Amino acid sequence: MWLADFKFDWEGRLVALPVPVKGGSRYGIYHCCCDYPELSPEDNAAQRKAWSRFRTSFRKAWSEKFGQWPEQGGVSWPGHHIRDLWHGGNPVDPNNVFPAQPDVHEVYNDQYPACYGGKSPWNTVGPNLPYTDN
Repeated sequence: MWLADFKFDWEGRLVALPVPVKGGSRYGIYHCCCDYPELSPEDNAAQRKAWSRFRTSFRKAWSEKFGQWPEQGGVSWPGHHIRDLWHGGNPVDPNNVFPAQPDVHEVYNDQYPACYGGKSPWNTVGPNLPYTDN
């Protein structure tokens, strides 16, 4: 959840010596938005129950707008809550849910503890992606 990852690369020539030079640096401004307090087990259960009641109508409305809700092996993909339920995310806000491929959804859920804990990789600049340099 990097907010900004500035890469300052430059190429030029020295004035005193006519030789080509390259340089640069990286500056990451990061913030994990996952600093909300955990809900009690009872409140978390209530959030999940609300999502369970809402899930079918949400998927139907989503399908009408974007096409069939994705499935894998005849099973609907999970709906991933951007602000998760355990930390107070709104279970019935359509802007808080998107379909996530099951394997990818597991990765999201595995990464939340590191994000909440301010641990790597969520406390560093993003990866160096040379193919984005033009």
